[in-house]
Amino acid sequence: MNIPSFGLGTFRLKDQTVIDSVTNALEVGYRAIDTAQIYGNEAEIGQALSASPVSRDQLFLTSKIWTDNYAADKLIPSLKDSLHKLRTDYLDLTLIHWPSPGNAVPVAEFMGALAQAQQQGLTRQIGVSNFTIALMREAIDAVGSDRIATNQIELHPYLQNKKVVAFAREHDIAITSYMTLGYGKVLQDPVVQAIAQRLQATPAQVVLAWALHSGFAVIPSSTNRAHLQSNLAAQQLQLSDADMAAMAALDRNERITSPEGLAPEWDD
Repeated sequence: MNIPSFGLGTFRLKDQTVIDSVTNALEVGYRAIDTAQIYGNEAEIGQALSASPVSRDQLFLTSKIWTDNYAADKLIPSLKDSLHKLRTDYLDLTLIHWPSPGNAVPVAEFMGALAQAQQQGLTRQIGVSNFTIALMREAIDAVGSDRIATNQIELHPYLQNKKVVAFAREHDIAITSYMTLGYGKVLQDPVVQAIAQRLQATPAQVVLAWALHSGFAVIPSSTNRAHLQSNLAAQQLQLSDADMAAMAALDRNERITSPEGLAPEWDD
């Protein structure tokens, strides 16, 4: 199964907030949910999913292994714990969340453990997140490019990560964009606002449509039902070649997320 192009992100959503967000998202038509061990919301998402009439086989669930659990003897037990919290027997996609800080656990070790989890049926697909070209090369050497479903990276009009995208595409690795709306900053851009006005769309719809037309999967989050519906409608928005070119010209290598101790040496 291909990674759905549109899903719900749950970063920073906790407790009843994440339950409501997932419940509303499922009700308005979302079928892909993205979470992570470090988000601390897997159990609440599991609660929302189990209360929903949407059956498990209609859903695409993604979670990410945290850095503390990369060692070969820890990764699979931690994934089983995530499955228990999410009230499911398997994930559709399991990602390595960040490179191992200080290379404490070699890429070959955690990718090997992740491939083993896939062989055991604990996850249908595997992939990585926040990986540079050098790290993707190591992951490919460890398990082969055909095993790596996606690299989930910060990607928005102000940070288009073109080198990483080009390398991933050369190896048939899909790109999932997170922070597609640039924490709202991109929505204030005059170029985005002008396109939105002309198309009678919201700035968020324009940015999401740009990412989708660029071939990226997106996982915007929202706690507002109307915004969830509005974001989903971005899939129907048609941008012209001129619109796409104007959006491409906004790239300025402006990175929002680069946590100290976790971030690798980024490709400029």
